[in-house]
Amino acid sequence: MDSRRGIQSLVFINKLLILFLIFYKIILNAYELITYREINIVAKTFSNQVLKAKSSAPYFKLKGIDNKIYSINDFQSKLLLIVFMCNHCPYVKAEIKDLVELQAKFVTSDLQIIGINSNDPNYQDEGFENMIKFASSNGLNFPYLIDDTQAVAKSFGAVCTPDPFLFNIDRKLVFHGRITNAAQPDATPTVYVMENNIFKLLHGEDLERDFDPSVGCSIKWKPDS
Repeated sequence: MDSRRGIQSLVFINKLLILFLIFYKIILNAYELITYREINIVAKTFSNQVLKAKSSAPYFKLKGIDNKIYSINDFQSKLLLIVFMCNHCPYVKAEIKDLVELQAKFVTSDLQIIGINSNDPNYQDEGFENMIKFASSNGLNFPYLIDDTQAVAKSFGAVCTPDPFLFNIDRKLVFHGRITNAAQPDATPTVYVMENNIFKLLHGEDLERDFDPSVGCSIKWKPDS
């Protein structure tokens, strides 16, 4: 009798364990699905073509994370890549390594990258101090400036992060668009769009397209914007 009860108890425990594992798997799958959907919802803002090709780069004068003030006139490179970015966006986090590597491939007399953060400084993980932490943890090798009034983003027509603008030596817009062809933060890029365009321009070649919309998180505008 006792042995039968013992067997029944083991069977019951095994059933409970199986039910627990099934329930755990359901919860895990639901979490992954929710996370995937959240990424897709957040990262579905596309570049707007407000600044047209051959338009002059809007003037700016902003503070960098090194506490220096930078204006667009401080940079004399043949090509100037201005990227509106931030600290928290999954798309920026996914492509920040590409930007660091891109700057490292070119001398600054050929290419200078500038990162501009126009997000509401009060938004979670944004603001000047968090920019410093982000730059340090990602090894930024280019200036990272804060546009706390958001006026510069509006003058460029920037709406998402990242939102890259490439200008020639005359500071005329030659390309506005994506860094790579990766369509999601977890995707592996197969075409390095911006790098290819930079090589073409430095070798005197024409670009097939001057606008190839970037996709990312929306710029977090201030409530009164």
